[in-house]
Amino acid sequence: MAFRASHRHARISPRKVRHLATMIRGKFADEALDILRYQPHRGARMLEKVLLSALGNAQDPDQNPGRTISAEQLVVVDARVDGGPMFKRIRPRARGMAFMIRKRSSHIHVALEEFSNL
Repeated sequence: MAFRASHRHARISPRKVRHLATMIRGKFADEALDILRYQPHRGARMLEKVLLSALGNAQDPDQNPGRTISAEQLVVVDARVDGGPMFKRIRPRARGMAFMIRKRSSHIHVALEEFSNL
């Protein structure tokens, strides 16, 4: 059973978070948390929060009755960063021109699964 968490409409460009998602994909959850904690990027904090939320979902007795799962038993099977909607702004330029400013957002998804189920 996969335990999922997501952060939609995160105000960061997907390009800045995708390399972090690639770093933790396939790792054990506790190892992935250690990797993210020592990254000096703003996106690492966001991805860490989503990963902690997925860990909380795995340890929730309502979702997983009668069993306790630790972070050492869970593997990050899916860490995905998709593009979200863009805020579009206008920047005035010389000679009456205008350039478009695209403020990008992201949808961050993380899925954990028990190591014995893989």
